[in-house]
Amino acid sequence: MTDAAQATTGVREVPAHSVGGGLALLLGLAGAAAGVLLIGFGVGEDSGDRNLGLIVPGVLLAIASLLAMSGLNMVAPGEARVVQLFGRYRGTIRTDGLRWVNPLTSREKISTRVRNHETAVLKVNDAYGNPIELAAVVVWRVEDTARATFEVEDFTEFVETQTEAAVRHIAIEYPYDAHDEGGLSLRGNAEEITERLALELAARVEAAGVAIIESRFTHLAYAPEIASAMLQRQQAGAVVAARKQIVEGAVGMVELALTRLQEEDIVELDPERKAAMVSNLMVVLCGDRAAQPVVNTGTLYQ
Repeated sequence: MTDAAQATTGVREVPAHSVGGGLALLLGLAGAAAGVLLIGFGVGEDSGDRNLGLIVPGVLLAIASLLAMSGLNMVAPGEARVVQLFGRYRGTIRTDGLRWVNPLTSREKISTRVRNHETAVLKVNDAYGNPIELAAVVVWRVEDTARATFEVEDFTEFVETQTEAAVRHIAIEYPYDAHDEGGLSLRGNAEEITERLALELAARVEAAGVAIIESRFTHLAYAPEIASAMLQRQQAGAVVAARKQIVEGAVGMVELALTRLQEEDIVELDPERKAAMVSNLMVVLCGDRAAQPVVNTGTLYQ
C-alpha cells in the first residue's frame, strides 16, 4: 500500500513477513557457539596477530548471532504481533508458535481473544422523558490489529466509551413502555432493540478495527423516584386489559346464548325480556363476585 493510499483510507492489517523460528533459533545458537569457540582459540594462541584474527571475528559472529536471535517471537493462540520498522507498519504476525522477523523491527503484542465489557448502571431519560436505569454487556474482539494500534489512542478505552454512548443514545430513542399499539419499547421489544444496539455499536467502533459479537441489556428499570407511580400505572393497564377481555368474552357468550335459544325455539323473548336476560347474563359474567341466584315465583315482569 502506498503512502498516499494509507493517508486516504487509513492503515489496514496485512500479514507480516515471518519465517519459522525453529531453524532461526538453531542457526543463532550455532553462530553464537562458533563465535565463543573462535574467541577461546584466539585467547589460547601465543601470537598476537593470530589472536586478533580469531578474537575479532568471534566477537562479531557472537554479536550478529545474538542480534539475529532477537528477531524471535513466541506467539500464543489468541494473540498477534504488530510489526513496525523505524515507525512504519510492516504487517501483523497471527501465526502461533515461534516466528522470526527482522530483528531491527519492533513488535507490539495485541490480544485477539473475545472480551466482555459491562457498562455501569446508567441513568437516562427515555423517549417519553421518564428517568430510567439501564446497563448492557458487550462481547467484542479485535479484528484489525493495525487499526486498533494506529487509528485510536487506546482501543479498549475507546470501546468502553463508545459502548456507553451507544447505550445512552438507544435509551433516549425508545420509551421504556410504548403507549401506542405496535410501538417499539425497551421492555417489550428487547430482541429488536438489542439488534439495533449491536448495529450502532459496530458502526461506532469500526474505526478501531473492533468487531461486536453480541450485545445485551443486563439491567432495565424505572428510576427509583418514579418506580412506584409507574408500577401503579402498569397495574391499572393490566386491569383495564383484563376487563376488556372479560367484556368481549361475555358479549360473545350472551350472543351465543340468544342465538341458541332462538334457533332451538326454546322460549320466545320479546325485546323487554331479551334486555333483562342480557343484563342478568352480563352481571353474572362480568361481576367480581359469585352471583347470588334469586328464585322468581311470579312472572318475568314481577
